[in-house]
Amino acid sequence: MRVIIGALAVLLTACAGPSTETEQMLATPEVVEAVERPEWRLVIHGGAGVITRERLTDEQEAAYRAALETALEAGAEVLRNGGSAVDAVQAAVIPMEDDPLFNAGHGAVFTAAAEHELDASIMDGRDRNAGAVAGVKRVKNPILAARAVMDQSEHVMFAGAGADAFAEDQGLELVPNSYFDTERRRQSLERVLRERARTDADRHGTVGAVAIDKEGNLAAATTTGGMTAKAAGRIGDSPLVGAATYAQNGVCAVSATGHGEYFIRVAVAKTICARVELSGETIGPAAQEALDQVAALGGDGGVIVIGGDGQYEYVFNSKGMYRGMIDPKGHHTAIFGD
Repeated sequence: MRVIIGALAVLLTACAGPSTETEQMLATPEVVEAVERPEWRLVIHGGAGVITRERLTDEQEAAYRAALETALEAGAEVLRNGGSAVDAVQAAVIPMEDDPLFNAGHGAVFTAAAEHELDASIMDGRDRNAGAVAGVKRVKNPILAARAVMDQSEHVMFAGAGADAFAEDQGLELVPNSYFDTERRRQSLERVLRERARTDADRHGTVGAVAIDKEGNLAAATTTGGMTAKAAGRIGDSPLVGAATYAQNGVCAVSATGHGEYFIRVAVAKTICARVELSGETIGPAAQEALDQVAALGGDGGVIVIGGDGQYEYVFNSKGMYRGMIDPKGHHTAIFGD
């Protein structure tokens, strides 16, 4: 399934000429080229998977939408004040790491050993500098550890105990591993261990953000608690630059969510940006092609993408994806695929 809000071709709209802001978003590539780049824009996701109206109560839907709006506003505040895209994506994902609704930070899923191992990555499109951590157990906000790796080290990724130690050396807040516990996630672990099988929901759960700032700079960030009942030391796509996260000025910024093993094999984020840069594709078709490759291998999930012109896309082949966008003209959130 594909959901697109942004720069896809809609021939009938093109013939008539866009008459509203929404119609402008759905214009043909020729029309989109004439659309002025937004002053700034932020797009977020809170994970993709089997998310349908039947699975969420009205109260749960309202809670997720409120959480998405909180994250959007946190990143937008940076961009409104002239801050950088990389600062904005960091600011946007922190509230989601702190919210037990999402599988990132507090509320992360349990490993098979009944503990938590968290992953995160961040990338600055200005110079393609990047930082990542994998398998951290004590860092309250893994995205801050990833940012510290990018800014304060000569490396791109730290993993395991070394990543926790690096974060501690940088003065980041550490917490006991039990801080990430929630009863909801514990029940999911017990079910998976009892039934010896995972549902699609057990394989999914990631948050991320992409942004373009007033200077036209792009950035992306992705952070996750991983897969329910995963084997100790398993690392998915979220901390891997090129798989779940990529940003390159003038080309695109991507954050992905889904079944990580397949996103790694396709190098989804880099594949999308490479198709835009080298083949001249717009971000929508490029993202769809990458997810088609994921689907052909047996995986599912979704991506958020911002192009160098500020146009954006949500593309996913799962039943839903928590998502939202904000720019100077307004904001929206969405959850379901229909």
